[in-house]
Amino acid sequence: MNKAIFLDRDGVLINNLNHYYIWNSDQLEFVEGVFENLQLLQKKGFQLFIVSNQGGISRGLYTKDDVLKLHDEVIATFRKNHIVISEILFCPHHSDKEKCLCRKPEPLMIEKLIAKHNLNPHQSAMIGDSESDMEAAARAGIQGIKILPNKNMIPFITSLLQ
Repeated sequence: MNKAIFLDRDGVLINNLNHYYIWNSDQLEFVEGVFENLQLLQKKGFQLFIVSNQGGISRGLYTKDDVLKLHDEVIATFRKNHIVISEILFCPHHSDKEKCLCRKPEPLMIEKLIAKHNLNPHQSAMIGDSESDMEAAARAGIQGIKILPNKNMIPFITSLLQ
């Protein structure tokens, strides 16, 4: 079984200080230090995954295709920086519009990835900037590491790097 890091997208990888909903490349600005931090996690043997709520789809602000196109750009940028994202899952629903089983704090996205990629939950963690990220981690049986939004995650992940 492999170990993994599950990463929230907005506020952890992508700076969302100026945009609450991010769906196009004009809004794409990576958080300071994210490339170096993910490279360090990879060197420690973690597979990297992104799990993200994208309720703007349900609200009609952007489409699933917009998100997929942005994710292609995110993956390409990470690849140029020698970072492999094994998979990205996102929930297109919004709790104001409908009930679903995939929107964090529900653990379904994490649980699916654990099963699909034969991951060891006892050696895995979720890095997020919200209580819903931490609750999803707890409910999936993995460690949750809460960081400050749009800040370098390194002070929060030092235990993973030892």
